[in-house]
Amino acid sequence: MPAVRRTLRAAGLSPAGTAPARLRVGVVGAGRVGAVLGAALTTAGHEVVAAAGLSAASAERAGRLLPGVPLLPTDEVVAAADLVVLAVPDDSLAGLVSGLAETGVWRAGQLAFHTSGAHGLAVLAPAARAGVLPLALHPAMTFTGAPEDADRLAGVPFGVTSAPEHRPVAETLVLEMGGEPFFVAEADRGLYHAALVTGANHLVTLVAEAADLLRTAGVGEPARVLAPLLTAALDNGLRRGDRGLTGPVSRGDVGTVRRHLDTLTERAPDSVAAYVALARRTTERALTTGRLKRHEGAPLVELLDGHVPGSLASGRAEG
Repeated sequence: MPAVRRTLRAAGLSPAGTAPARLRVGVVGAGRVGAVLGAALTTAGHEVVAAAGLSAASAERAGRLLPGVPLLPTDEVVAAADLVVLAVPDDSLAGLVSGLAETGVWRAGQLAFHTSGAHGLAVLAPAARAGVLPLALHPAMTFTGAPEDADRLAGVPFGVTSAPEHRPVAETLVLEMGGEPFFVAEADRGLYHAALVTGANHLVTLVAEAADLLRTAGVGEPARVLAPLLTAALDNGLRRGDRGLTGPVSRGDVGTVRRHLDTLTERAPDSVAAYVALARRTTERALTTGRLKRHEGAPLVELLDGHVPGSLASGRAEG
């Protein structure tokens, strides 16, 4: 029997993507992501037998999404499971995996996947040395702990990193959870995650910043003003990329940008650095794509360079 088929059979999964035998699932980190994935695996026919979560919020979430599943110490969760879901913070993952390896709790034939976008397979090496089949399955979705998180999983792209011979297992698990798998090479995992953080986490900060500035300007319902504008801007960016750019930078309106900087300096000084950094990057992209001609962009670059905070200017000079 080929190695892939042996791996799939050991995992209780068929090559066609069905699950003839249920897996006993242990969820380590019953937080915003772990509890949702555990619920999805339950819906797919697997059995979540135990979960680990330290906070009161994790306990509440597990009670809601994984009813009847006991909360146990991490080593007991791993010992009880055929499939271990590691849904812990990025910086905690390596220590958790190696610490469990030191206890000898990992065993040959288990599957384990982590949900970290920042890590690939290397972080699971201590478990792999014990005979565990390692996978990195990252749902490219933001989870807030709200009840609707479970619904958001349907059709979500999952960044999959695995050994080539284990890709059928990884893809089957993602499909069973309702997601859509796409492959990310081990060497590209960090850049992949940085891209998602830039697009999602920084977007939330940007929207909150814009809302705060509107409140300072006397607008009582910033969300009502921003919603149609930002929805259109996001659609333009996704469909057209840099060609969807509008606004004063795309037009080379250096006078408007100068007035923005003067106003922000006077009324919202904490926002100046972010405005300068974003306007400068927008200018660079507009120049690269031809949205701005060199003679149009040069005054903008000069203006923005003159407003770079000392720490950023120093970093650029040293770089």
